[in-house]
Amino acid sequence: MRKGVVNMNNGMDLLKEKLKKTGFKITPQRRAIIEVLLENRYYHLSSEEIYDKVRENCPEIGLATVYRTMQLLDEIGAISKLNLDDGCIRYEIDLDNEGHNHHHLVCKNCGKIIGVEEDLLKDIEMKIQENYKFHVVNHDLKFDGYCEDCYREMKKDK
Repeated sequence: MRKGVVNMNNGMDLLKEKLKKTGFKITPQRRAIIEVLLENRYYHLSSEEIYDKVRENCPEIGLATVYRTMQLLDEIGAISKLNLDDGCIRYEIDLDNEGHNHHHLVCKNCGKIIGVEEDLLKDIEMKIQENYKFHVVNHDLKFDGYCEDCYREMKKDK
């Protein structure tokens, strides 16, 4: 479970504050997009998936508005962009300001994405800093494999 976002109201308040600090207002369209992000904070949605979900309650919204809002949220550090090599950029809400993305496990069969919350590379980062005098501020790590359900099905079929 992602740290930082406890509930919808807390997440909305944090995002409102981030927008306000950077001189932006929370328009009804931005609110609708943020609500979708918060409701789906454990998923890794693409702009198109966000658009489809927002249109359920806000049918007048345009895809360009979703793209612009996602760009804005990225610029103010409220979301993280993920490229999981599936042909689209995916997003996840990022309000905890920990400075590191978490790692991802991607099922090669069903496409399920599992977030790994532990920062498993802390020791490696320290070694890089010591040995190379390079200060790591972030990293991306993705593991390809099979989720429990797909792996079980594959074993059953053999």
